[in-house]
Amino acid sequence: MSTVSVIPVDALRPRGAATEAAQAATRWPLERVEALYELPFLDLLYQAQQVHRAHFDANQVQLSTLLSIKTGGCAEDCGYCSQSAHHDTGLAAGKLMALDEVVEAARAAREQGATRFCMGAAWRSLKDRDLERVAAMIGAVKDLGMESCVTLGMLSAEQAQALKDAGLDYYNHNLDTSPEYYGSIVSTRTYQDRLDTLAHVRDAGIHVCCGGIVGMGESRRQRAGLVAQLANLDPYPESVPINNLVAVEGTPLEHARPIDPFEFVRTVAVARITMPKAMVRLSAGRQQMDDALQALCFAAGANSIFYGDTLLTTGNPQVQRDRELFERLGLRACG
Repeated sequence: MSTVSVIPVDALRPRGAATEAAQAATRWPLERVEALYELPFLDLLYQAQQVHRAHFDANQVQLSTLLSIKTGGCAEDCGYCSQSAHHDTGLAAGKLMALDEVVEAARAAREQGATRFCMGAAWRSLKDRDLERVAAMIGAVKDLGMESCVTLGMLSAEQAQALKDAGLDYYNHNLDTSPEYYGSIVSTRTYQDRLDTLAHVRDAGIHVCCGGIVGMGESRRQRAGLVAQLANLDPYPESVPINNLVAVEGTPLEHARPIDPFEFVRTVAVARITMPKAMVRLSAGRQQMDDALQALCFAAGANSIFYGDTLLTTGNPQVQRDRELFERLGLRACG
């Protein structure tokens, strides 16, 4: 039976052949991650809840708000993305937002209870000409007393260091899916490109926010392959966003069959077990979840959400709905 190639624990070091010792030290071989998925649903949730309570207050959830600071026109061809210039989604390309607009949005997010402000730009990679403006946004967010996060595409080592010098706390760069399925989703950059950017982020001393998307037509084994990749990064990401595909008209995945809701909860639980100290975040697709499904995700170990009315270019549950859900579940916002 063929197997997915799991990146060994030293994968985020400079390129080179993995040593036998590093391969032997892999914390989560694919087969072990797959075995978690195969557990009876309630047994899996029980195990995930035990792990979660060993490291976190089970009734606290961290709130992040995400703002698109540069929308549309991205040169990448990611099959799920409404912002790709390769897809006809009706989304016009915009320019980088002005600093005062970003500050206003960050201040509003803070007033609504968010503690982390995330800024996303639809770029294949950060251009040096934009670095100074992005650095100013990071500094302004920090001045508001919030954690800062950006997602700007691929980075060089020098750019990562400059973002760290600006005060950046987190850099988001998702792996999207497993290595074997990746080519079915993206062709304009490689898996190694993504790993290289994560290596630059780590080397600069910035926290890593890295997860993926489920519901893109992948198999359970491929979902397990994604989690194995994340869990075997050394160290694994501090934040792990789990996205449920929002099938956008005009993208190659617009007719993707929705993932079974219990399979999504399983993915959250497996992420919690394999990355026990990470913040596991419910990200894209939460608007399509009912309250009961979200409650199951929290029981499975999710302890972070994107909070606000918009998530880049797709909808997100409104603030009031989240507050009411938290009250009904007895959940509290962190911080």
